[in-house]
Amino acid sequence: MRYLPSLLLAATLLVATLAQGAPRIDNVLIHMVPPGPTSLVGAHMDQLTASELYQKLIAQQKLPQLDQFARETGFDPRHDVREILLVNGPQGSVLLARGNFNLKQDPVAGMKIVRHGQYNIRTLPASATSGLLSGFCVLDSSLAAAGELTAVEAALDEWAQHGAHKGADALLTHVTSVSEQTALWGVSTGFASFIASNLPGAGNGIDFSAIFRGIESSWFSASVDTGFQAAIHCTTATEKDAMNLRDAAKGLIGFGRLSVPQNKPELLRFWDGLTVDQQDRSFALNADIPGDLIDQMVQFLSAPGGRGGSGRGGRGGSGRAGRGARGPAVQ
Repeated sequence: MRYLPSLLLAATLLVATLAQGAPRIDNVLIHMVPPGPTSLVGAHMDQLTASELYQKLIAQQKLPQLDQFARETGFDPRHDVREILLVNGPQGSVLLARGNFNLKQDPVAGMKIVRHGQYNIRTLPASATSGLLSGFCVLDSSLAAAGELTAVEAALDEWAQHGAHKGADALLTHVTSVSEQTALWGVSTGFASFIASNLPGAGNGIDFSAIFRGIESSWFSASVDTGFQAAIHCTTATEKDAMNLRDAAKGLIGFGRLSVPQNKPELLRFWDGLTVDQQDRSFALNADIPGDLIDQMVQFLSAPGGRGGSGRGGRGGSGRAGRGARGPAVQ
C-alpha cells in the first residue's frame, strides 16, 4: 500500500539531555501496543515541529508523498498529529497516532472497507513489492492507526481488551535514562539483526554486518529544544562486540573530520560534538550539536555543489581524528 511508505517517511523525517526515567508516552497509545513488540519509536510531534531544527531542515521541504497521504486520509502528520508511536512486532508494523483527525473524510477511489470489531479499516490491494495488505483506521477524532493490516487489527484488538495492556513493558526495561521531556526516542531488541542482515560483508577492513550482529538491544533519545542533543546506547552479546562498536565509531568520526573541506574549518566542531564510550558490554555514542552549527550545516549542505571544497586529507589527520573521537575514558 502506498500509504505505509509515506507514514514511515513521516515518522523518520519528523523524527537528549538525559535524566533517570522512562520516556513519556501517551496513555492511550501505550494501551494499543500488541503483545511481543521488537521495537518502539516514539515522537512528540508538537515539540519537534515547533523546534528551530525542524523549521530549518524539514518545514520548507517538498514532500509529495506526504501531501498525497494527507489528502487521502484526512490528516497531515506535520500539522494534525500530537504524538506518534511506531510499533514493530510479530504482527507487522503499525503507526499509532494522537491528534486531530477528520472523521468525515470521503473514501478514496479503489479503497475497500474491512470491518474489524466495531471499527472500519480502509485498505487498498496488497502492493506488488511486499505482497502485504495495509490500511488505516481513524478510531475517533483524536486517535488513528495505520500500517500492515495484521498489525492494525492486532492494535485494535489490544485496545478493545479489558486488561493491563503490558505489551510494551518488556522493551521499555532496556531504556535506562531518558528525560520525560525528550522529543524523540526508540528502543529495539531486533533492529540490529535487521541491519546486520542487510549490510554488506567486510569491506575496507571493517565488517559492519558482524559488528551490528553482536547487538542484543539498543535505545536512543534526542532533544531539539536548543540545537541537537542525542544519545545511542547498545548492549552487546560480549565485551569484544562492544569494543568493535567503539572502534568502528571512532574510525568513522576520524574519517568525518578528515573529510571536512579546508575552507570550512568551523565544521570540525560538528565532529567535536560526537563522543564515544564503552564499558564492558555497553556502548554509547553521544551527540551535542549547538544551534549555530546547525545553521552552518544547513547552509553548507544547501549550497550549489553540496560539499564544496576539498577534504582536509592528511593535513593534521591523525591528530584531528584522535581529537574528534575523544570522550569519556574507555576501559
